[in-house]
Amino acid sequence: MLIKQAEFIKSAVDKNSLPPEDRIEFMFCGRSNVGKSSFINMLCNNHKLARTSSNPGKTQTLNFFEINHEFYFVDVPGYGYARVSKSIKETFGKMIEEYVTTRKSLKMVFLLVDFRHKPSEDDCLMFNFLKYHNLPVTVIATKSDKIKNSERKKCKEVILNTLELKEDDKLIITSSEKKEGLGLVLSTLDSVIEKYPEYPIKMDFDDVEEV
Repeated sequence: MLIKQAEFIKSAVDKNSLPPEDRIEFMFCGRSNVGKSSFINMLCNNHKLARTSSNPGKTQTLNFFEINHEFYFVDVPGYGYARVSKSIKETFGKMIEEYVTTRKSLKMVFLLVDFRHKPSEDDCLMFNFLKYHNLPVTVIATKSDKIKNSERKKCKEVILNTLELKEDDKLIITSSEKKEGLGLVLSTLDSVIEKYPEYPIKMDFDDVEEV
């Protein structure tokens, strides 16, 4: 796959502001500051597409990006940041839970974890939550360029053991700086898209609700 077109479409704060389910959606989730925006920008070869921030927890909406006029990337709020108020965390949690459990066009979730650190309790909860709802999950280990080559095997084993990944679970080691893992992720996108030839769905105007 070659991503030739990538464009921010809209932000959604609840189910009523979500776009029509006419395209396959790929969700990107992870702890605040895990590198979601940089990862999305790497995939699209556009460092300005998804905004990166030095303020963890800044993303507070579901952000939809149209890719190749064919499918959506969905960037969801980062979790686990202490300075975000409890009420906002609860709102985020309910919004993401509703999206994950009801969105039929959501076909793959990329769960990002920092390759340098042991997955957090929140990472484990998210992974188990997604698996419980039978959503295909690809674990993305970010920031591989920040560790020594001699430490890579150990870091990989920590992720595998902490998340209790099975043989059929997928883990891709990546670096947005060096574009490591780019080809594997694009191949994963391709494999999902090939499973659903009915997408994108042509929708009648009457099928689209005004938001």
